[in-house]
Amino acid sequence: MNPNFLRPFLGTIGLLIGFGLYSQVGRLPEPWQSLCIGAMFVLLGIAAWFYAGDERWIKILGVILMAYGLLRAFLLR
Repeated sequence: MNPNFLRPFLGTIGLLIGFGLYSQVGRLPEPWQSLCIGAMFVLLGIAAWFYAGDERWIKILGVILMAYGLLRAFLLR
């Protein structure tokens, strides 16, 4: 399959999985809900960091996602 057509398809699948996981984690009791949602944001930030390559703005986005994930897990409830 041509990579130009595969990328939007995989992005759509990723969004569906992400929203599905987020809604399922939202049913957990506290503090597990905040910890799991924070961990998902940290993992998303790490994935963005490694995906970025030489793209500085994607690395900055990854750092912001990781920082929000840590804040969400431990301070924001």
